[in-house]
Amino acid sequence: MSCPVDHGSHTESIALDPFVRDLDGESAALRAAGPLARVVLPGGVACYAVTRHAEARQLLTDSRLVKDIEVWGAWQRGEIPLDWPLIGLANPGRSMLTADGPEHRRLRTLVAQALTVRRVERLRAGIEKLTTGMLDRLAEVPAGETVDLKAEFAYPLPMNVVSELMGVDAVDHPRLKTLFEKFFSTQTPPEEVPQMMADLGRLFSKIVESKRAEPGDDLTSALIAASEDGDHLTTEEITNTLQLMIAAGHETTISLIVNAVVALQAHPEQRRMVLDGEVPWENVIEETLRWSTPTSHVLIRFASEDIEVGDRILPKGEGLIVSFGAIGRDEEAHGPTADGFDITRAPNRHISFGHGPHVCPGAALSRLEAGVALPALFGRFPELHLAVPATELRNKPVVTQNDLYALPVKLGG
Repeated sequence: MSCPVDHGSHTESIALDPFVRDLDGESAALRAAGPLARVVLPGGVACYAVTRHAEARQLLTDSRLVKDIEVWGAWQRGEIPLDWPLIGLANPGRSMLTADGPEHRRLRTLVAQALTVRRVERLRAGIEKLTTGMLDRLAEVPAGETVDLKAEFAYPLPMNVVSELMGVDAVDHPRLKTLFEKFFSTQTPPEEVPQMMADLGRLFSKIVESKRAEPGDDLTSALIAASEDGDHLTTEEITNTLQLMIAAGHETTISLIVNAVVALQAHPEQRRMVLDGEVPWENVIEETLRWSTPTSHVLIRFASEDIEVGDRILPKGEGLIVSFGAIGRDEEAHGPTADGFDITRAPNRHISFGHGPHVCPGAALSRLEAGVALPALFGRFPELHLAVPATELRNKPVVTQNDLYALPVKLGG
C-alpha cells in the first residue's frame, strides 16, 4: 500500500510502493491528492506526479517540461545515485526518448515512418501466423493442466514481433528477458545496477555492429543506413533507440494482453458479449488500456521553469512522472463510472499511449498485436479461465508497468 511521507514541506508525499501490492488503491490515493501530487519513488527519490487526464494533456504538450536530465535540480545537486534502481529509466542515454524539439523530431522521424498505421498493417499476416503457431503449441497441453499464459503466449508474441521488426536474433531473447527484468524492477540490488546497465549497453552495441556488418530488412539496419546517408544519427543514438524500441515494444503489449484476459475473467457478462460478437474486440482493447493501463507511471520529465497546474505550481527544476494508472480512471474525464470496466463505454478517449510530441510511436503495433492475439486466443479456447483465484495474482515489483509475475490459466474444461 502507498503511505504518506512527511518531508518537511506543507504538502504530504505519497510513497509509491516498490512491491506494487495495491496499484488500484495507490492510483486512487494519487487522484485524491489532486492533479499534481508529491510522490516518493522507490529509493527515496522525490518528485511530482500528474494524476488527472486534462492536466496530463496540458503538461505533455508544454514545451517548458523537458526530457533533459541536466534540468533536474536533484541531479544537478548530486542527489540521484548512479546505482539507483530506476536510473536507467530516468537517464537512459541519448535517443528520441530524451530529446525535445528539433532534436526529438530528427531522432523520431525514421521510427515514426516505419510504424505508421499503414506500414504496421502490413505486419498483420506475420503476426497472425506467429499467433497460430503459438496457439497450436498450447493446444497440445493435456486437458486440465495449468499453463502460464504470460510465459507461453503473452510474452513471446510481442517479443518475437518487435525483434523481427528491429532485427534482433531470437538467440538473444533469454538474455534480454533477464536484463530487462532487472532494468525495470525496483528490487534490483543497487550493487547490481551498474553492471546490468553495462551489460544491456554491450548487448545492444553488439546487435548494432552486427547489423552494420550485415544489414537486413529491419529498422536497425534502416537507422544505420540513414545515418550513413547523412541523417547524422550517432552510434549511441542508434543503440539507444534500439534498446528503447525493444523495451517499450514488448512490455506494453505483454501487459495489454494479460490485463485484457484478467479483466474479461472478472466480468463474465462482458466476456460473453464480445465472444458473441455483440461488441468488437477493439472495445476490449481500448477499455483495457484505460482501466488497467499497461504503463502505470512514466519516468520522467523536468520543469525548465515554474509551470502552473490548476491551482498548483510545478516548480522549476523538479521532476514529473505521468501516472497513467491514476489518469485512466479520472472521473472528470470518464464520468462517474470511471472506476468500472465497461467495454460498451463511448466515447473512450484515454491517453494510455501518451499525448503530444512523445506519444508512443508503437501504439498502432501494440493495438494490432492485441487485436490479433485476443480473438484468436478466445476463439481457440473459449472456455479459458484462471487456474487460481484472481486475488492470488501478484504484480511484479515494477513501478512503471502494470505487470503480473504469471498468468496461470486452464485452457478449457
